Amino acid sequence: AEAITAGGYSLGGEQSGHIILADHAPSGDGLATAVAVLDLVRRDGRQVGEIAAATMASLPQVLVNVGIDPAGPSAAELVETAAAVIGEQERLLGAGGRVLVRPSGTEPLVRVMVEAPTTEVARQVADAIAAEIHLHAGGR
Repeated sequence: AEAITAGGYSLGGEQSGHIILADHAPSGDGLATAVAVLDLVRRDGRQVGEIAAATMASLPQVLVNVGIDPAGPSAAELVETAAAVIGEQERLLGAGGRVLVRPSGTEPLVRVMVEAPTTEVARQVADAIAAEIHLHAGGR
């Protein structure tokens, strides 16, 4: 939701399946989403699957969880420490993918998520970032 607001977008989604219609509410609302989709189908005349196929690209995604020692550097510090490698991997992907590295909010982990044109590329990028974090983490 914060990225939607910061970017000035009116529509966003989360991996959990939440769809946020920022013009209507600051968080996901299933009923509002259903009404918006039905309205789009009515106005467009195509099936939901046809609209989705014409407007969305699906990329393979790899998620790596890097366990950290709670007595060591914090997850946020580890993400900062790995910033150069994260940036390097993002540059390698260019517009063909996406990297998200963040501390877990519930476990002693750093979560590394990569989307890329192929699973192999996503795995290579995620593993390179995870290795850098693990190097400094005293990880498990």
